[in-house]
This record gives sequence, C-alpha cells and structure tokens, in this order.
Amino acid sequence: MTDEKKMVNPGERLLSEITKQGMKQSELAIRTGTSPKHISTIISGTKEISASFARNLDIALGVESGTWANIKAQYDAYLADLEEKNGITDEETAIYKKMKDIVDYFLSVNIMHNNCGIPEKIIQLRKLLCVTNLTVIPKITYNAAYRAQVTTNTAVDPYILFAWQRLCEIQTSDAKINNSFDSKKLSDSIPEIKKQMFEIDPNTMIKNLKSIFAKCGIAFEVVHHFRGAPVQGFIKESDNGRVILCVTIRGKSADRFWFSLFHEVGHLLNGDLSTRFIDFNTVKSEMEDNADAFARDTLIDPDHYKKMLRSGDLHDLDYIKQFAKHEGVPYWIVIGRLHSDEWLDWSRFTHEIPRFEWADEKK
Repeated sequence: MTDEKKMVNPGERLLSEITKQGMKQSELAIRTGTSPKHISTIISGTKEISASFARNLDIALGVESGTWANIKAQYDAYLADLEEKNGITDEETAIYKKMKDIVDYFLSVNIMHNNCGIPEKIIQLRKLLCVTNLTVIPKITYNAAYRAQVTTNTAVDPYILFAWQRLCEIQTSDAKINNSFDSKKLSDSIPEIKKQMFEIDPNTMIKNLKSIFAKCGIAFEVVHHFRGAPVQGFIKESDNGRVILCVTIRGKSADRFWFSLFHEVGHLLNGDLSTRFIDFNTVKSEMEDNADAFARDTLIDPDHYKKMLRSGDLHDLDYIKQFAKHEGVPYWIVIGRLHSDEWLDWSRFTHEIPRFEWADEKK
C-alpha cells in the first residue's frame, strides 16, 4: 500500500516538476495547448488530470509516455484507499459537496488547504469542525445563540450553519481580550459604539468596534455570510469567560447591520448569554422582543420617535435629517426604522441608506 505521508497530489507534483525545470505555468499552457487557467486549476487540485492532458504533459515535460497517467492512477488508488480506511460514505461526500461555498471560503482564507482530493478535504473538514463524521452534525445541540433571517426564499442548512459557527470561533480566536465579559462596561460603552455609525470607512468602523468591545471582554468580528446560514448575529460565551459577538452584512443595508448589532448587544445586557437558541425573525418570543426593543430604543428614543410621527412630514427628507441630528444618529437609521414600521414605502429614500459588501463581491 502507498505511504500516505509520501503521496502528493498530481497538481502539487506538477508544480514541483515545472519549478525544477524553470518553466512558468504560462509556458506549460503553451506547450500543452491549454490555457493558463487550466494549468492553475490542475495545480490547485480543483481539476483532475484527464487522459489526454496526461499524454500532453509527458510530451511537454520530456518524460516517458504514460508517466503522468501512472501518477494519476496511483493517486486515485491512494484516494480510494484513504476513503475506505476513513469510512467516507457517499452520504458524507454529498454533504461535503453541499457545503461547497463555505468550504471554498475556508480554502481561500487558508483555514483548509487545497492541492488534494475530496476525501482528503473531507478529513480536513472533520478536523476543522471537530467531528469524526460530517453526518453527525444535525444531532449536535447548538452551543451558541443566533439571530437568523428565514423567509420563503431562504432556509437553514444545519451543516452550513454549524460550519459558520466554527468560522466565527476561528476568526475571533486571535482577539486580544484581557478580561472577562463586563456588562457594566458594555452598557457604559453604548454612546461610543453609536458614534461609529458616522464612520465613513467600514474597515475603520470595524477596527474601532473591535477595540471598544475588547475592553468589555468581547471578541467582535464581522463574518462572511453564506446561503444556508441566513444569520445576522451570533453570541457565545467562551471557556475563558470572554464573549464572542459576530454579525454579518447579510442584506447589506447599513441600518440592518446596526440593528442586528444592537439586537445582539441587547441579548448580552438582558442576560441571555447562557441561553442556547436560534432566534429566528419569524418566531416571536419574549426574549427576542426584548432584544428588538433594546435595539430600537437605543438607536432612537421611543418618545421622540412617537412625537416625530405625529408632528412632521415623513416624506420630507430634510425633516428626517433634522430629527436624526437631534437623536445623534445618521439620518438613514431613521429611514430604515420608518421602512421597518411601514410608515414609509420600502422604495422611498432607499438609495440614501449606505450598503456594505465584501471586497470579493465587488464587480
């Protein structure tokens, strides 16, 4: 049987070979009559070597006919053996493929490594998620609190949601938090947190929020969102007494981002940290209502808001801006609230609300 430690993916072996010969990937593409992208996908392990390409490699690299077909066959046999030894079933492979988007993200940020086949990636994913088999994930009780947005167009996938939680844990693991969670400090920090709504640069805003939350014993992060995990917010207490607080930019509107953030802060200040739940926006509960009320009333004084509804023209943008200035919030926070409460049609002033997006989503 082949020694697992010495078996190398054909793509990785190809990169080693052309490097040894001083050949660039672009030159290999020309020599084999393919595109540089094709060579790149072979080397990264995302595309297999076909029989015809193996023959072309033999010629381009000046090796004996059948060399690369044999390399591919040996690696396939290794993967089959690996799959059998580790009990990787068709069901687990299907789960892995369904998790493609979040796995691709793990690969892109080097949480997982590429240049290997699916069985090896499944084993990596098992280790990353701390399970011996991906099929057991739905049986695991959630050990954190989520705020999820579920509609007729979205659904929760337990595998992706579980992986997303792990992503939150990983991306906050390096946060320098020197003290345990302090609810008093968090409450006292609300004005400073609100000031960050006026920060134009989102990266600076996030950096400032991390610093503020760190002083309260909270590791804060804005985490990528994925289809199947329609999560807006996440809180979890760690073993060392600190708290993890993560939000996404799902929906992209800045007013939703800030409402979700203060909703999670509300849960923390309301003492909901020890409760394990998925806080779906379609399911009403006293705990959720209290967190929603905290977010609403922290962003806009409830009595002032009622007076505004009675006193002014809600279709007058200048009036909205004047009220927002009095409340100490950006005017688009007020617009978002009016949309949510259905005092304004969703199309009215929508273009005034900033939108967040990940750099890799920009076109």
